[in-house]
Amino acid sequence: MVFWKLVKRLNRIQINYVFNNTDKIKHGTRCLYMQKQTYSTNENVEKTYEIPIENIRNFSIIAHVDHGKSTLADRLLEITGAIKRNSGKQVLDTLQVEKERGITVKAQTASLIYSYKGQNYLLNLIDTPGHVDFSSEVYRSLAACQGVILLVDANDGVQAQTVANFYLAIKRELVVIPVINKIDLPMADPERVKNQLETLFNINEKDVLKISAKLGTGVDELLQAILKRLPPPPVNRNLPFRALIFDSWYDKYKGAVSLIYVKDGSLSVGEHITSFASKKSYEIKEVALLRPEEEPVKTLFAGEVGSIKCNMRSSKEAHIGDTLYKKGHPVESLGGFTAIKPMVFAGVYPMDQSHFLSLQSAIDKLILNDSAVEIVPNSSAALGRGWRAGFLGLLHMEVFIQRLEQEYGTEPIVTAPGVTYKAKIKGQKNIIRYKGDIVVFNNPIDYPDKQITVEYYEPMILGTIITPDKYIGPVISLCLEKRGIEQFTQTIGNNRTLLKFSMPLNEVVLDFHDTLKTLTSGYASFDYEDDGYHSSEIVKLNILLNGNIVEELSTIVHCTKAKEVGKRMCNKLLDIIPRQLFEISIQAAVGSKILARETLKAYRKDVTAKLYGGDVTRRMKLLAKQKQGKNRMRMIGNISLPRETFINMSTYRFSAFVAFVLVVTCFLIQFGNTQYSFQDKRQSQTLHKYCGKNLSNALGLLCDGVYNSMFKKNGQEMEMDDYPFAYDESYPFRSAVTANAMMGRFAGTRFRRESRGVYDECCVKPCSIQELTSYCGRVAQ
Repeated sequence: MVFWKLVKRLNRIQINYVFNNTDKIKHGTRCLYMQKQTYSTNENVEKTYEIPIENIRNFSIIAHVDHGKSTLADRLLEITGAIKRNSGKQVLDTLQVEKERGITVKAQTASLIYSYKGQNYLLNLIDTPGHVDFSSEVYRSLAACQGVILLVDANDGVQAQTVANFYLAIKRELVVIPVINKIDLPMADPERVKNQLETLFNINEKDVLKISAKLGTGVDELLQAILKRLPPPPVNRNLPFRALIFDSWYDKYKGAVSLIYVKDGSLSVGEHITSFASKKSYEIKEVALLRPEEEPVKTLFAGEVGSIKCNMRSSKEAHIGDTLYKKGHPVESLGGFTAIKPMVFAGVYPMDQSHFLSLQSAIDKLILNDSAVEIVPNSSAALGRGWRAGFLGLLHMEVFIQRLEQEYGTEPIVTAPGVTYKAKIKGQKNIIRYKGDIVVFNNPIDYPDKQITVEYYEPMILGTIITPDKYIGPVISLCLEKRGIEQFTQTIGNNRTLLKFSMPLNEVVLDFHDTLKTLTSGYASFDYEDDGYHSSEIVKLNILLNGNIVEELSTIVHCTKAKEVGKRMCNKLLDIIPRQLFEISIQAAVGSKILARETLKAYRKDVTAKLYGGDVTRRMKLLAKQKQGKNRMRMIGNISLPRETFINMSTYRFSAFVAFVLVVTCFLIQFGNTQYSFQDKRQSQTLHKYCGKNLSNALGLLCDGVYNSMFKKNGQEMEMDDYPFAYDESYPFRSAVTANAMMGRFAGTRFRRESRGVYDECCVKPCSIQELTSYCGRVAQ
């Protein structure tokens, strides 16, 4: 050990444990290799300390989903020389889940050096997510910025998340540069979008820039606008070092890596820093700029954004929002971030309890990179040890679980998502028991009894919907169906309307966004913000098997929907509970009131098989004796529910078959009684095959994709006679498997026979949309 320390000190080398390296020294079963500490060979990067503070700009790109943030980031990286041209699309989207879904999940940073009029400028770019579920990433990123680029699609115009991001930037007093993107599209209408920006945000049309991030048109003018309009960071390099941690991730060799914004002073390799939160001290092993790959440098200066490695081994040590300072030179805290409360909760359990520790390790490492997730240990009699996890939304939950599977090779079980409720307790003894008169709970097991409760409260959200005028009726009906209350309506020009509704969060988290996209053919956008807790008549819906409550199957619903949910759960249990030797009654109840019931018949032995005739009383005696035995067995027998029953009942999953039926319904709305026929296998897939290929995506996007691909020509709606029901190479039909095969693959063996029926009846012979929908409805039922 002393030898290795001496070698490291003399030669400035770094020792890492790796496998399968060419320059290695065998040592037992491990391999050691020595790698010299290298610094960036880019002279501009090494001389960042020569760039004055007045030439530094820190900014973010904020926009609605799919408005071109990552594409613009690619063009900025290319123009400033950070990457080579044609290096690939969405360079900053490094996660596998981002590439698969085509969305930005994690905010990414890149330091760009741009030469303008003989001077070098340091531009610290932060590419942020556009989906509402990742608003915490945007919130943290803006803490290190002095300005933002507000990007708006020239075709889609201002969307719901555009509104939310704009006001978030204004709240933090940041300079906003409005930019209209995708002006190269045939249907682009920049003037219309300018009018929307002026109407909603009071932005002067002269301040709006027009670009095409795909082609690079106008990006140079945007860079010059960043230099002229955005202020330099308010920092001081002469003060003691002070920095803010605004992101972190885990490296299996080097521990926690922190992304910091240096507010004051400078930080060099070998210096010691102290955490303001934990008071622990660390030695700086490496500092780097992100271009976008890490390029080690010797020093980070005030105004810069970079990563540091200092042997933080625990994920809890790299606390996002923490202030760092040099050891022995305490400073005032930078304030950190206001914690964003989770909106959606779900149980997370290992597929096998023997994998509990590996899943725990994976979750600990992942929450270092996603601090918005709240994890609390939990246990279930059916599923074993696990966690109750809080997320910002349904997509946030799906991405988190997908990252656990892809990045750490785990197989978690996720229960159906729910929200957090509150209850006001009465009675002094009960208040002492619950440690207060307000009880917060997100698990049905913790639901306070109605006899000791004054009132229940459920979380509400203020939803913002922007939709074409022709869909206002269905959209309002959907919101009212979800117990929404209209708050505000505004026309924003070009046959588009902004609606604001107050709705219960529980009605929104599951299928509201998908249904909204389906009703509006994908043209509506939706965003929401917290609106506090409101009084509500929520009840606990219990599931009883032969009169015994199964707590793991209980759920919390609004009183008006208890009967509907109860019937659905009873029908589902009837299908998945294995038959027993005795009859099982499946009941859904609220308190002592039974709302729904199904009966699972018992296995029955034919006790009359040995009879060959004769007196009928002999037959009746044998049947009566069998009935008595069944009743006795029912009273003393235990219902054995396999673990898979609880998994199938509680696990959140997307139904492919329901998706198919809904997509067909969407077509029914669009085309009425139109007759069509599929001529052969290749053409028969144009309906379901296109959707099946993207079943992992949201249903609304599927419907939108089918509609745009099959029934639009050059971005314009076609006349009824022009719909391409005959095969045409100019339309992006997906040709791979028949509708029957895709249905079988995604819907499971249970629907194979039914899906074959759909194919035979509706895809081989000519039929109308109404016939197709009718048949699918019978099959689904």
